[in-house]
Amino acid sequence: MISVLMRSHNDILYVRSTVEALLSQSVDEEMEIISCDDHSADGTAEYLAQVTKIRRISAPEGKYVPGKTLNHMIREARGEYIVFNNADAIPQTKEYLKNLVAPLKDKSVNCVFSNQIARQDAFAVVRKDYERAFGDGSISRNWHKFFSLVSSGFRKEELILHPFDETFQYSEDSQWVNRREVKIVYVPEAIVEHSHNYTLPEVKKRFFNEGVADKQMGKKSPGVLRTWKSIFAETLRDWIYLAKNGALSEFFYAPRYRYMQKMSYYRGTKQ
Repeated sequence: MISVLMRSHNDILYVRSTVEALLSQSVDEEMEIISCDDHSADGTAEYLAQVTKIRRISAPEGKYVPGKTLNHMIREARGEYIVFNNADAIPQTKEYLKNLVAPLKDKSVNCVFSNQIARQDAFAVVRKDYERAFGDGSISRNWHKFFSLVSSGFRKEELILHPFDETFQYSEDSQWVNRREVKIVYVPEAIVEHSHNYTLPEVKKRFFNEGVADKQMGKKSPGVLRTWKSIFAETLRDWIYLAKNGALSEFFYAPRYRYMQKMSYYRGTKQ
């Protein structure tokens, strides 16, 4: 059995499409969908309550902590294979699940993750980041243990033996793959649509907290000089991408975005 674990929080814009795509999957194994909603106030919880083919479970008591919710859902799952699919990550084909879990039949593989394509309304700089991180995997395969939990798969026995750390508020997926040696497989044929057009304050919050999490993992701060070099290098890549794709309206936005992203991360590592 494949247990699809779906977290949600105010995802009404996407959750219908996600659920419909999951329910239409072509799989050989039996499948269950388990939903755990984090106090949505936009109609997400009400919609999920109407879908009889979804098993809903209550969120753990207290403040939302990713690892706590994930471990709670894993214990409820009946499947041999666990797939995490966020409520705003929309599968693009009926073979998505089949393709995603296939590598897990090799016992040497610890976890898998899917291809993510940006939404049609994504900022060009966001679209560029997704193409570099995912796509054919030729770029991110050179990054140290790149992984995304948004759309990913594990064997349940692995997660019971190695649960998520419940002390991390951010980057719980990165912490899981970095705390020991694991074999990660990227599955480009398993595709979901997923991206966020964060405001600059949201970018600041997200990357600051990712920096805090990386420090908690024992990673070294990049330092001021390396941070500035990263800002300039990424902005240059942005400008080239914007020129090639006719998106010069973001020409002045790109350096502001990169400054907020990279400098906030650096500041987080210094906490």
